[in-house]
Amino acid sequence: MNDKVTYWTELSDYDYDTAKAMLVSGRYLYVGFMCHQTIEKILKAYFNTNNPEPAPFTHSLSYIAKKANLYDQLPEEFKDFIDVLEPLNIEARYPSQKERLMKSLTKIKCDEILKNTKELQEWIKVKL
Repeated sequence: MNDKVTYWTELSDYDYDTAKAMLVSGRYLYVGFMCHQTIEKILKAYFNTNNPEPAPFTHSLSYIAKKANLYDQLPEEFKDFIDVLEPLNIEARYPSQKERLMKSLTKIKCDEILKNTKELQEWIKVKL
């Protein structure tokens, strides 16, 4: 693994552990956000397996996957899951959007998101 791939992979693992900690603390909005970050960073790791240039400077998971030539390889359930994760990138969201997200993210929903995040992350890691 090159240094960029290692860098992104380690950050992805760290963000996943943070998502688990947010679940334990009941901060469900941040479970979703950190799961988005987990997948964003593992996609950037994959991008850097075959590209010497920096990973795309974007938070769009589908865009990164397409730029990395990975999107078409994803099983449909992972493509659908990326669609679930996309709006959970709350960095630039307005307060009203955060409120709607907070209401939709229950413990049960976050357990499912966390499980699916780990499955997708591991699927991508195998391809690194």
